[in-house]
Amino acid sequence: MTARPAPSEPLAEHFDLVVIGSGQGGGPLASALAKAGRRVALVERVHVGGTCINEGCSPTKTIIASARVAHLARRSAEYGVEEAGEADRHEWRADLRRVHERKQQIVDSFRSGSEHSLTAAGVELVRGQARFVDAKEVEVQPTGQSRDDVRRRLAADVVVVNAGLRAVIPQLPGLDTVPYLTSTSILELTELPEHLIVLGGGYVGLEFAQAFRRFGSRVTIVQRAAQLLPREDTDVAEAVAAIMGDDGLTVLLSAEAVRVERAGDGVSVAWRAKGGPSAEKYVEGTHLLVATGRRPNTDDLGLESAGVRVDSRGYVPVNERLETSAPGVYAIGDVKGGPAFTHISYDDFRILRTNLLDGGSATTVDRQVPYTVFIDPQLGAIGMTEREARASGRRIRVATLPMKSVARALEVDETRGFMKAVVDAESGQILGARVLGIEGGEIATLFQIAMMGRLSYTALRDATFSHPTLAEALNNLFTAMDQADAPSA
Repeated sequence: MTARPAPSEPLAEHFDLVVIGSGQGGGPLASALAKAGRRVALVERVHVGGTCINEGCSPTKTIIASARVAHLARRSAEYGVEEAGEADRHEWRADLRRVHERKQQIVDSFRSGSEHSLTAAGVELVRGQARFVDAKEVEVQPTGQSRDDVRRRLAADVVVVNAGLRAVIPQLPGLDTVPYLTSTSILELTELPEHLIVLGGGYVGLEFAQAFRRFGSRVTIVQRAAQLLPREDTDVAEAVAAIMGDDGLTVLLSAEAVRVERAGDGVSVAWRAKGGPSAEKYVEGTHLLVATGRRPNTDDLGLESAGVRVDSRGYVPVNERLETSAPGVYAIGDVKGGPAFTHISYDDFRILRTNLLDGGSATTVDRQVPYTVFIDPQLGAIGMTEREARASGRRIRVATLPMKSVARALEVDETRGFMKAVVDAESGQILGARVLGIEGGEIATLFQIAMMGRLSYTALRDATFSHPTLAEALNNLFTAMDQADAPSA
């Protein structure tokens, strides 16, 4: 006989599906099953839409767009465009308050649109902090975002964890004694930093660093690794560093931060050169951005009560069907580890929709993972790096083409960067590509489509692309491959 819950405990309400977190996988999944007639609850403790809409893709790319306009405005004379009679006197100034307003308008629009879509689909949106209390049963504790003070227990046939990530705060002496920014709080700045110090040279740090330099801040990047974007090939990373330097940023590589302290109204970062002299050096600024990685939001979910295993870093391991160690509990999006991209979260949704709703057998096996770093020019990426391809033991061919050899790039005066493709020497199929250049993310997608179709590189070499477009540069890129040296291992 099942024991009755204590009078102070709420009775469990039964659902077909409970989703914890309304990110770019959880929201669409909840809507899809609700539209199919299932009873669905989605628990969200802060804002509907997850990181992408509220703190990631949408707000950051909106700010980056404003920064690019500032950059182009300063370059207008290079295109022969000047204010009549003001060529020697006009100055361009970024109004960060207006930049923030524009960003917030877009965030609010996307957030409200997502919430409307959920409710219109019939999803019950539950505000609060979810915590497992049993297998496939969660308790929701009201938070500041909740509209009532009632604790609720939600039981379901299927539970999906979509809790996302948050910024890592490193164990750096003195950091807790100074004000610092994260990738979330920097979005709320309405006054321009005089000198922004950025800890971290990954894609988050680089995007903010370049944007604020273009708004008018001095910017110094302190990067612990020997190169920016450590997972990329050295030639790509060096070209990115050159672009940062060309834009006026200071980049410190192999620079290990050892201490932070106040410096007047600002902050001072002490650092040592890795592998070099032990003497400390200092960089002082008015603001500090910590961009040293992200960690999963799993420490307060009570996953142990559901029998869900987490790894040493707090991520939730899943199999190729996104199942956790607990039957009937799945994890999607960033919280499961692996590539933390919105498009991967959305593909996770498609896999679960296929399997839970359509009775299919979709998996993550052989899933492609494209991504774009939204510096300017963009770095678009798909597939293997040259380093990874060589490590695999394949015989490969590598082709590169500088953007200054691309007609369209010359016409619009955006010639920084280069294209690079890695090809299997036996089959001719493309293993990977990097495009550091104007609209690099869009051009990398052309390589991805060719890889999806298992086309030989010669199909792109010999294709008829319209002129003058960036895409037609693929003709020249792969012609250069044919003229290059013999394949190598």
